[in-house]
Amino acid sequence: MDFNVKKLASDAGVFFTRAVQFTEEKLGQAEKTELDPHLENLITRADGTKNWTEKILRQTEVLLQPNPIDHTGARIEEFIYDKLDKKLPSKATNAELLGQYMLEAANEFGPGTPYGSTLITVGEYQKRLGGAEREFLHTSATTFLTPLRNFLEGDWRTISKERRLLENRRLDLDICKARLKKAKNAEAKGALLSEEVDKAEHELRVAQTEFDRQAEVTRLLLEGISSTHLNHLRCLQDFAEAQATYYAQCHHYMQDLQRELNRCANSAGAHIPSAAVCPNPVSSAFLSGLTSPGAPVSCSSSQRPSTLAMEQTQLPITGTRKAKVLYDYEAHDASELSLLADEFITVYTVPGMDPDWLIGERGNEKGKVPVTYLELLS
Repeated sequence: MDFNVKKLASDAGVFFTRAVQFTEEKLGQAEKTELDPHLENLITRADGTKNWTEKILRQTEVLLQPNPIDHTGARIEEFIYDKLDKKLPSKATNAELLGQYMLEAANEFGPGTPYGSTLITVGEYQKRLGGAEREFLHTSATTFLTPLRNFLEGDWRTISKERRLLENRRLDLDICKARLKKAKNAEAKGALLSEEVDKAEHELRVAQTEFDRQAEVTRLLLEGISSTHLNHLRCLQDFAEAQATYYAQCHHYMQDLQRELNRCANSAGAHIPSAAVCPNPVSSAFLSGLTSPGAPVSCSSSQRPSTLAMEQTQLPITGTRKAKVLYDYEAHDASELSLLADEFITVYTVPGMDPDWLIGERGNEKGKVPVTYLELLS
């Protein structure tokens, strides 16, 4: 108990002495040891890294979870599951919930009715959009948010701790310098023994050694910020790639949805099935080129343009290019060409064709292909 009291008293005394030294430095009444310029630059750079990482992390969380209330609740739930060392259960996104509600409504209104069947179509695509969003959120959290958060909660706390220790060592050093200066002045006046001066000099050497050692430790940690930047660069690239993939998927789904809705609308508007006209919703200009002017295109399979008919039609080519297929694509009718990811095909366009589509050729096969599924090569 006595030891603890003495230690507490000693720590209080050190704290008070440091506080006095710090106050006098702020008032210009005491000298302050300046840090090495290189170390000062590292500290400034580290502070900037910490501040901007916090802002980027906070704004990315807002981007991924716009509702502040939901964001706060999600963070609390994530914290609790992390402390329990359990995996956070996957939640349905808003788009998935909307899609589910549409499917349930369709069952109540009747899936065979025009409204019910359209609800089913839109609901299925909403669930696909929600699934893509959930995958994007998971990927972004894993590859981008978590590394940034780990830096702030791990590396930066270590750096801050060592910087505080360095500041204390600097204050101790300046206290020893001031103490030695006073001792030498007192010795010159004969008011102090030389042994006291020797003691002050010894304390100064010890303080200088501890300060130099702590400065080196802090410098090594701060130089690690360069590695942090490289790591965050890789994370940023992964985030941008995940974002691009997500928006590309959404674009593909919405194109497919638009095509399905137009087909449903054309089918619903036809009183006589055999005479129903079903132009392609996104490339009717192309289909019109395959048929004679004024001739309707029937929805029946017997009247759909075949691949053979397309090959026999002489189309003016405006330039051929090679293209790499990015995603699998299943043809919706005989005028389209199915694609496999990573294969290479030849593509070109024709006058009046919808800009979202190209003509693709693979060996003896030919058909329309969506531009967004391709990477055009020079």
